[in-house]
Amino acid sequence: MTTISIIGSGNMATAIGTRAIRHGHTVEILSRDSAKAQALAERIGDGATVGTYGHAPAGDIVIVAVPYSNVVAAVKNYGEPLAGRILVDISNTFNADASSLATAPGSSATKEIAAVAPEGTQVVKALNTIFGHVLTRGTSLDAFLAGDNADAKERVAEFLTSMNLRPRDTGGLRMASVLESAGLLLMGLAQNGAGFDLALGAADVL
Repeated sequence: MTTISIIGSGNMATAIGTRAIRHGHTVEILSRDSAKAQALAERIGDGATVGTYGHAPAGDIVIVAVPYSNVVAAVKNYGEPLAGRILVDISNTFNADASSLATAPGSSATKEIAAVAPEGTQVVKALNTIFGHVLTRGTSLDAFLAGDNADAKERVAEFLTSMNLRPRDTGGLRMASVLESAGLLLMGLAQNGAGFDLALGAADVL
């Protein structure tokens, strides 16, 4: 398998890291708070390591698992060590009560990240339509993704497939805003009777 780097130490970092380890990947945790990074690596278990925040990530795929309020600053501050990597943006941009999106119409967190990422970095949207606790269970789920670079999307799709997820390519980076709206839809469903033990999917109809 391969090494995946994760910037962040919260719930989604835990969920993605745990699932990746179960499927044979090595996971590197990167966080400004080294104690939190170490605690998360120990929680995830064998195959998880702690990298030095601000240094070049060990993985070619770097998952940015921080809240939308911090995600652009995190990528901008990390800077040149991310050059040449594939950045996977998993953030959702809805406001505090999940009643609307915080981004301007037609924009997205992913576009904002791409604007500040170093040259040669490819940004892909993925995994924002699956709750962390659902992802951890290991069931097969649809994982929607979007991005402008076909090779980067293929690498991310291979990673998703390796974790028993079904990658669903939605198109170019412009579709990231649609996926963020889909994240808002997921929250609306969860809060209005469907509950939080669900994920969005695309059915193949014969």
